Amino acid sequence: MSEILFTSIGLVLIIEGALYFFLANYLNKLLNILSAINPHTIKNISAFCALMGLCLIYFTFKYYDN
Repeated sequence: MSEILFTSIGLVLIIEGALYFFLANYLNKLLNILSAINPHTIKNISAFCALMGLCLIYFTFKYYDN
């Protein structure tokens, strides 16, 4: 179980690092765009993404558990 946790954390770090690496030149522009968005909208999108991630993990363990 711990290997799944460490693999997941590693994948998150790789994806986050790659995003900042490739978007480094546009980061200020991206932050300006994000600052113009309503915080309630950002919260709704974040909650939806977290719920989808939770569902993905749940159904993965439910149907593919050995």
